[in-house]
Amino acid sequence: MSSTYLLFTKGHIMEDKKFGFTISAESLNGRMAMIGFVAALALELTTGQGVLHFFGLL
Repeated sequence: MSSTYLLFTKGHIMEDKKFGFTISAESLNGRMAMIGFVAALALELTTGQGVLHFFGLL
């Protein structure tokens, strides 16, 4: 029997994996991307410069 199996609860698929493309890893990745986008937008609105200009890369 494989160490990875799926549990079906309340219409959602829950994975029993520790590494790789798991549902919780993808959710965390999406949340961090949203936070980064909002932070970049806030930086641009407050300083009037884009992120690359702010850090001196352009």
